[in-house]
Amino acid sequence: MSKLTLSVDPSVVSRAKRYAKQNGVSLSGMVEAYLASISAPSEQKEMPPMLRSLRGILKRADPADYKKHLSAKYR
Repeated sequence: MSKLTLSVDPSVVSRAKRYAKQNGVSLSGMVEAYLASISAPSEQKEMPPMLRSLRGILKRADPADYKKHLSAKYR
């Protein structure tokens, strides 16, 4: 394990510590998970379950139809 020194606004640290405690994780674990997620190669990034369930449902969607819908909605 390597050590890392960060400069972070004290109010952010306070909120992050509170969040970590409420969720039963360490602040170091949260930072490590975040850094791992943003630095992972794109093919290894995990898609959130909600997005995964929606993937591919608009294959035959026509952008012009959506434009018409928005135009009518916001008249």
